Amino acid sequence: MAYVLWTRWLKHNPADPHWFDRDRFVLSAGHGSALLYGLLHLSGYALGLEDLRQFRQWGSKTPGHPERGHTPGVEVTTGPLGQGIANAVGMAIAEAHLAACYNRDGHTPVDHHTYALVGDGDLMEGVSAEAA
Repeated sequence: MAYVLWTRWLKHNPADPHWFDRDRFVLSAGHGSALLYGLLHLSGYALGLEDLRQFRQWGSKTPGHPERGHTPGVEVTTGPLGQGIANAVGMAIAEAHLAACYNRDGHTPVDHHTYALVGDGDLMEGVSAEAA
């Protein structure tokens, strides 16, 4: 499911991970970070096989939980259960607000989506209920 999302639906640019109109992918279930790192590698982000081999090693580009600003292509630092859901909801609200302010007929500078992969533990946390 994640591979199909990344290869067929997700708008992103590995050469420009901060492109404004990219879709956002939030791995709220941060303990599944190996999935995200594999997707980033297969999609062409600056994450090589040696980086994957260094998974969960001190100072590596592939820590146990994704960290924004540390690994190219990671949108949100996750770790505490439910935190990614709250971040994704906030990002989606911001996108809707920006689209309402700036999009016009024939001119849609804000045309992206936020996707979140969440786990059962995320859904049991109060922060996820509050964000929903």
